[in-house]
Amino acid sequence: MLERLASSRGFLNGGGDIPSHWADIKEVKIPRFKFAFDFEASKAIKGLGLELSSETIVHKSCIEVDEVGSKAAAVIRCGSCGPPENKYDFVADHPFFLPRQRRHK
Repeated sequence: MLERLASSRGFLNGGGDIPSHWADIKEVKIPRFKFAFDFEASKAIKGLGLELSSETIVHKSCIEVDEVGSKAAAVIRCGSCGPPENKYDFVADHPFFLPRQRRHK
């Protein structure tokens, strides 16, 4: 499913994959939560065919939701990054899915 979310534009538009219907909602209640996640992303980036100037790239993200609203942030740290040779546009113009995987020790 994650692969389809990442590769199929409009996946969450209710095209039969996810049931959709209208409902009148009086109030929405969700618990407060906050979590952070990080992973070593070099292998995934190289898998996209991008050349890396650094051996290690780490992605870290966090999200916090409370009564007031939500806050989210993400950062990528490169082992020895310099200025990029090429610039690319990043456009987040469609919904995204925020998966969370619990690690068992």
